[in-house]
Amino acid sequence: MPTGVCGCCGPLRPRYKRLVDNIFPEDPKDGLVKSDMEKLTFYAVSAPEKLDRIGAYLAERLSRDVVRHRYGYVVIAMEALDQLLMACHSQSIKPFVESFLHMVAKLLESREPDLQVLGTNSFVKFANIEEDTPSYHRRYDFFVSQFSAMCHSTQEDPEIRSRIRVAGIKGLQGVVRKTVNDELQAIIWEPQHMDKLIPSMLFNMQDNEDPERAGEENPASLAESCFRELLGRAAYGNMNNAVHPVLVHLDNHRLWDPNDFAVSCFRIIMYSIQAQHSHHVIQQVLSHLDTHSKDTPRVRAGIVQVLLETVAIAAKGSIGPTVLEVFNTLLKHLRMSVDFELGDGSRRNSASSLSSTRTKESEERIVQNAIIQTIGFFGGNLPDYQRAEVMMFVMGKVPVYGTPCHTLDTVKIGHQGTKRIQAMLLSSLIMVTSGFKCKTMCAGLPASFLEPLCSISLMEDCELRQLVLEILHNIIDRHDNRAKLRGIRIIPNVAALKIKREKICKQDVVFMKKHGQQLYRHIYLGCKEEDNVQKNFELLFTALALITIELANEEVMIDLIRLSIALQDMALANEENMPMFIRCGIMALVAAYLNFLSQMIANPPFCQHVSKVIEMRNLDAPYLLPEHVFREKLPDSLDRDDVGLYFQTADLAEALSVPGYNVERLAVPYIPQVTDEDRLPRRKSFVDTISLQVDILSNSLPDQSQLAEEITFETLKKAIDTTGLEEQERERRRQVMEKFQKAPFEEIAAHCESKASMLHDRLAQIFELTIRPPPSPSGTVTVTSGHAQYQSVPVYEMKFPDLCVY
Repeated sequence: MPTGVCGCCGPLRPRYKRLVDNIFPEDPKDGLVKSDMEKLTFYAVSAPEKLDRIGAYLAERLSRDVVRHRYGYVVIAMEALDQLLMACHSQSIKPFVESFLHMVAKLLESREPDLQVLGTNSFVKFANIEEDTPSYHRRYDFFVSQFSAMCHSTQEDPEIRSRIRVAGIKGLQGVVRKTVNDELQAIIWEPQHMDKLIPSMLFNMQDNEDPERAGEENPASLAESCFRELLGRAAYGNMNNAVHPVLVHLDNHRLWDPNDFAVSCFRIIMYSIQAQHSHHVIQQVLSHLDTHSKDTPRVRAGIVQVLLETVAIAAKGSIGPTVLEVFNTLLKHLRMSVDFELGDGSRRNSASSLSSTRTKESEERIVQNAIIQTIGFFGGNLPDYQRAEVMMFVMGKVPVYGTPCHTLDTVKIGHQGTKRIQAMLLSSLIMVTSGFKCKTMCAGLPASFLEPLCSISLMEDCELRQLVLEILHNIIDRHDNRAKLRGIRIIPNVAALKIKREKICKQDVVFMKKHGQQLYRHIYLGCKEEDNVQKNFELLFTALALITIELANEEVMIDLIRLSIALQDMALANEENMPMFIRCGIMALVAAYLNFLSQMIANPPFCQHVSKVIEMRNLDAPYLLPEHVFREKLPDSLDRDDVGLYFQTADLAEALSVPGYNVERLAVPYIPQVTDEDRLPRRKSFVDTISLQVDILSNSLPDQSQLAEEITFETLKKAIDTTGLEEQERERRRQVMEKFQKAPFEEIAAHCESKASMLHDRLAQIFELTIRPPPSPSGTVTVTSGHAQYQSVPVYEMKFPDLCVY
C-alpha cells in the first residue's frame, strides 16, 4: 500500500508543470526539446487560462537556474517564453506577460553581460508584438532606468562594453516602440523618463569609439537611429520635454565650445520632428540663450550658431509665430554683447587688463557676427511677403545716438556702441535683402522703410553710407545686373555687358514721381561728404546705373542728367571748400555715369558729346576720370575756364531735342529737395549732440564790435528813402513769377512744404509760450541758488478762465 501511494506522486503533478519540465533536456547543450515545446504551445493555445500558471512556473525555474549559475537552462527558458509570446495573443496573455517581464528584469539585474544581452533581446521581441488591448497597469520605469544604465556601461573590455551599450540602446528603442503608440503609456514622455532616455542616446552618439563599425553593432549609429525615431514620434505637447534634456546634456558636458556636436544634434532634431513643431525647438533654444546671457562669449556664440542652424532648417517650412520673437531676442543679445565688449571705460584703460580686454573684444566679435548671420540668414530664407516685414522690423530697431529707442538705449551704450550696432544691423539687412525680388518698387521701398534708410545715409560715417547703398542695390536690382556694374570705370561698350531690363511698369512710374526726388537728394548729398573713399564713389555709380536700368523712363532720365550736371557744378564752384579728392571723385563719377547713360539711351549726338569730353580729359586732365583719380596725384585747383573738359547743358539739351524728352527742364538747375532735416542740426552717428549744440550757439552769437554801430545823419536818410526798396520788391516779385512758371513741380511743392512746416513750427513756439498750465494748490517749484522750493497757492486766490467756472 505505501509503495502504491509513492508510485502515484509523479502522475499527480499538474499537466502544465509536466509539459514545462519536458522541454528541458538532461544536457543543456542539447537545447530546447522541440517536440515537447510544440506540445506545450498547443496546450497553452488550447487552454489560455493556464498561461499565467505556465509563466509563473517558468519564472520560478529560471530564477532558480540564475541563482545556481546554470545559464544553459536560463537560455532554454527564455527561448520557450519567446515562443509562447509569439504564439498566444488572447486576453489571458496579460498575466503571462507580467511573469515574462519579471524574468527579463531578473536577467537585467544580473552582472553577467550574456544574461543582460539575453534579457534585452527577449524584451525587444516582446516590444514588437502588437497587443490586442491596451495595458492599464503595466509600467516600464525599471526598464528605462536599467537600459539607460547599460548605455553608460564602463566595462574594461571594449567588445563587452560595446555589446552592453548596444543592448541598452535596443532596450530603450523597444520601450519607446512599446509605449509611444499606447495612449495609456504617455507617461514615457514625462521629464523623469526623458531625462534618462535622451542623455543615454546622446552619450553614445558623442562617444563614437569605433567609427568604422557600421549598422546595429556600432553604438553611435544605433543611438542616432533611436534618437531620430523617438523625435519622429513626439507629439505637439511632448516636444519641449524631448528637447530640454538635449540642452541640459550639452550644458553638463560643456559641448557649446566647440559646438560641432551641438550643431549635429539639432540638425538631427530639426530633420526628425514634424515641420509644424519647428517653432517649439526655436523657442527652447531662444530661452536657453537667455539663460546663458551672462556666460562666456564662446558659449553664447555656440548657442547662437546652433540657433542659426535651427532657423535655417525651420525657415524652409512652417515657423509659426516665432519670427518676431527670434529677432527681438537676437537684438537684445546684440546689445548685451556690445555692452560686454565696451565695458567700463576706466577698466578698459588700465594697462594691466589690456590683453584681457583685447581677447574679450575679439570673442565678443564672434558672438556679434554669429547674431548678424542668424538675423540675415533667417530673413533671407523667409518668403518675400514676410521678408518685407522683417526688413521694416529691423530698420525700426536701428538706433540713432541721442534719440529715444524702445529697444536699444543709446544713452547707456554711448556713441561708439551706437555706431557698432548701426553697422551690425545694417549688415544684417544686407543679408536679409540679398536675393529679394519685389514685383514693384513700392513694395520693396515703402515710405516707412525708405525714409529712415535715407536718413542713415546722411550720417557722417562712410561705412554706414556704404551699407545703406548696398541695401538699396539689393532692393533695386531685380535682374541681377549689379555684378556687371561692379566698380567705377568708363565702360567702352555697355551692350557687351548684356544687361537685363524690362519696360518700367506704371507702379514704378508712380514710385519715382513720389520718391524720386528723395533718392536724388541723398545721392547728391552723399557725393560731397568729406570722408568718402573710393568704395563710396563705386557704390554711388552702381546706384545711379541701377536706377537707370530698373526705374528710368524719359522723365527720370532728364532728372538724372540734371542731377549729374548739378554735381559737376557743385564740384567746380566748391562753395563748401571740399577736398580736392572729393571734387575730382565727383567729376569722375559724373563722367562714368553719363558715359553709361549715353549708351543706354543710344542717342548718337549725346554719345558724341560725352565721348568728346572724356577724350579731352584723357589728354589734358586724366585726374577727372575714374581710372586715374584714385591712383594719380591730384592738382591744387580745377581750371573752370577750360570748357572742353566739362559737360555742357546746352550741348546735352541739343542732343536730346527729340520727341519724348522735355529738354526745357534741362535748363532748370537741380536743387535738392528741402526737408525737415535741413532745419535741424546735422544728424551724426558718433558725435555728442550736446557739444554740437554748444558749437552752433557759440558760432551764431554776433560779434560785439558789430553791435555798437554809429548812427549818423546819412544812416537815417538811407532808412527813410524807399525808392530802393520798391525796386527790390519788383525784382523779387518777378523772380517769384518766373520760378513758378519754369521750375519743376517737385521743386515748387518742396518749397511750399518747407514754408508750411516753418509756419507750424512758429505757431507751436507761440502756443508753448502763451498757454501755461493752470495753477495747482499743491504749489509750484522754483529753483533758487540751486535748491528747489515749493510755493503753495490758496484756492481762493486762484484765477480760472470763465469756461472752467460753473
